[in-house]
Amino acid sequence: MASLSQSSTAFSASFKPTLACSSRVSSLKSVSFSITGKRFPSLTSRPGRFQVSCSAKPETLNKVCDIVKKQLALPDDTAVTAGSKFTELGADSLDTVEIVMGLEEEFGISVEEESAQTIATVQDAADLIEKLVEKKA
Repeated sequence: MASLSQSSTAFSASFKPTLACSSRVSSLKSVSFSITGKRFPSLTSRPGRFQVSCSAKPETLNKVCDIVKKQLALPDDTAVTAGSKFTELGADSLDTVEIVMGLEEEFGISVEEESAQTIATVQDAADLIEKLVEKKA
């Protein structure tokens, strides 16, 4: 069962490959889908934007955060979160290549150059890692 809620506004529907809503919910901030043992995208809303992101496992995300901190030599008190952009953390293109190399080594994967160029945030990296690890298995 998928559900959307914000204060007193609630929407509920059975999960189908395509979920269509005929009513409009303007104050909706976030939606998550989950079925035991499966991960589904989470949806977030920003003014004028609706974003879909796949959520990587927390342990994958934590490892990525640690690798990013190490590669960029960030102080321990620097907050690195899923939404942290490499450029905002001070990474240039060489730093990003080094981060990807560190991720490849840590997770035993190989990231194609084409895929590496799409990584802008910690979440992007974690999602790509999960995809590559699943593909490898």
